[in-house]
Amino acid sequence: QVLLLESGGGLVEAGGSLRLSCAASGRTFSIKAIGWYRQAPGKQRELVAEISRDSSTNYADSVKGRFTISRDNAGDTVYLQMNSLKPEDTAVYYCHATTLTYDYWGQGTQVTVSS
Repeated sequence: QVLLLESGGGLVEAGGSLRLSCAASGRTFSIKAIGWYRQAPGKQRELVAEISRDSSTNYADSVKGRFTISRDNAGDTVYLQMNSLKPEDTAVYYCHATTLTYDYWGQGTQVTVSS
């Protein structure tokens, strides 16, 4: 089992920055990829960014050039640096980890960007 604990959400003005953190624990050696999804009210959950075990990254087109995903040397903590935030980035952000057999989700952290 893998446990994911997010932190770092909050309220920020448009153009501002936030950094989200996701600490993974448990069977972290089984993680193939880890990253962030978000869900805005009335919308489907969507991929924001993810990083694979080989350090390759994948970003949603809407955040390319503004968001950066990274992880610590141990690979157990993943960060999402969000710059130039827009009101449309407002959502609950969920940490997500993929293993060979199961997908794991964090509880979510609210990000609100005011105009």
